[in-house]
Amino acid sequence: MADPKSEADSPHEAARDQQKTVEWIDRNMATHFANVVNVQSTREQVDLFFGTNQTWNISSEPKLAVDLSNRVILTPHAAKRLWAVLGGVLREYEQRYGVLTVDRS
Repeated sequence: MADPKSEADSPHEAARDQQKTVEWIDRNMATHFANVVNVQSTREQVDLFFGTNQTWNISSEPKLAVDLSNRVILTPHAAKRLWAVLGGVLREYEQRYGVLTVDRS
């Protein structure tokens, strides 16, 4: 006697049917260079600010001039995913090229 449940109804099959793939559409993408980043947050969002240091003679200038070019606003969950994926990329980078040291100011 045949099982009344079809193979598509099995938990494994249902889970596979629910897996999503991502299609990266880059036709409207813009590329920006940044050598400065800053972050601020509230309970609802994490703001990333990207810019370029415009001060060429740092030793003689009392202030750094940073031309801000982009602000990216993330939910805390998206920020956590970004933190995790960036950590993995940087671990691989340091394994290949050596440890990076960063001034946290």
